[in-house]
Amino acid sequence: MADNGGPISVPGSGAAPMEAPSEAPEARLAASVILLRDGSDGPEVFVQHRVSTMDFAAGMVVFPGGRVDAVDGSGWNFPDDVARRHAQAWRRCSIAAESAAASLHNAGRVLAAALREVQEEAGLELDAGSLRPWANWVTPEDQPKRFDTYFYLAVPAPEAEASHQTTEAWQSLWMPVRGILEAEAAGALKLMPPTLVLLEELLRLGSTGVALETERDIVPVRPEPGALKAFFERRRQSPAPE
Repeated sequence: MADNGGPISVPGSGAAPMEAPSEAPEARLAASVILLRDGSDGPEVFVQHRVSTMDFAAGMVVFPGGRVDAVDGSGWNFPDDVARRHAQAWRRCSIAAESAAASLHNAGRVLAAALREVQEEAGLELDAGSLRPWANWVTPEDQPKRFDTYFYLAVPAPEAEASHQTTEAWQSLWMPVRGILEAEAAGALKLMPPTLVLLEELLRLGSTGVALETERDIVPVRPEPGALKAFFERRRQSPAPE
């Protein structure tokens, strides 16, 4: 199967956009990892329920991840050919550069951040080669805190035990994708637009095998100013499924 990974319209993004501030905050590089496995009711993902006091995505259900830090720029323990494949996958994104060496370095540091965040937040040591570039979403310019987030897909080995490791969330656990989406539709939990769209995609794919065979042509998703506010207004007004 082929899937381009974007662009994907954000529900509610067709509303009249709000005027963006003249000086939009810089979108900081971030990495997030979708840990996927097969369950009795379809695909399952490892997610975190963030505490309500966070200054970004408070109270949301998210994938493990975080911003790219200075420590991620060197000391990698994965081969250059992995970073080179990732640089090719991210060729349409902001980390692409005219210099092949710069593109490789940028892809490597985002990958290093993804591996570090999964270890810190889920207690998993993943092989770099097991992470697949999956999607790129950029926070709208009217938001006070913005991220240029690179999403990876990874299927941990059956014996790997993900666990709750972060104080940014009050719980971390495996959940069925279908159950997350049904709970969100009923208003029982909240998702950011990228999380919702990516979960809907994984549910359509149906299994880890199909997901891993899916080809990606990743195009950055850049919602317009006003899209995030319109998204949450639309979700609040949507009737719960019967």
